[in-house]
Amino acid sequence: MSRPIIAILRGLRPDEAVPMAEALIAAGIDRIEVPLNSPEPLQSIAAMAQTCGDRALIGAGTVLTVNEVEAVAEAGGKLIVSPSCDTDVIARSRALGLESWPGVFTPTEAFAALKAGASGLKLFPGAVAGTSGLSALRAVLPKGTQVYAVGGAGPENFGEWIAASADGFGIGSALYKPGMSVSEVATQAARIVAAYDEATA
Repeated sequence: MSRPIIAILRGLRPDEAVPMAEALIAAGIDRIEVPLNSPEPLQSIAAMAQTCGDRALIGAGTVLTVNEVEAVAEAGGKLIVSPSCDTDVIARSRALGLESWPGVFTPTEAFAALKAGASGLKLFPGAVAGTSGLSALRAVLPKGTQVYAVGGAGPENFGEWIAASADGFGIGSALYKPGMSVSEVATQAARIVAAYDEATA
């Protein structure tokens, strides 16, 4: 069962990439982004895409430019996540057949992102917008718009966010921090999946 959870592996090293991806997929998380401010991120993305690309959606986070979109596509990535709403980045991602999840915080950014073709919206930082901010934004968004809460959303409050209409989540430091072992990440992933399943039961 695929869950609407994107694992954010900021700081991942290429030698860890495939074992971490396999652990996440085994736990039930099959959407994985490596932020481009990680060490050699394109190497990690390429390794995961080659090994796990048939079982998981692999891509990059912190994507800020069209050139970066093209580099991720060349590495085999299929997912583009950004902290900001850059319509050129969104349009190029979609033109290359990649999913585009730009960061938005205001209705203006949300509508600009959707107009440019975004696959869904990343409400960021979620901790600042809060569940009330999401509820207010949802009132004006087109029906069916996917919104993932990122930053401040996690296993301890999945239920509150889901009640406020969050469709999914991006999970970073609650799941992975540099230096964690594969088994530690597997344990965290299992805990996050269990919390999500309980919140949606």
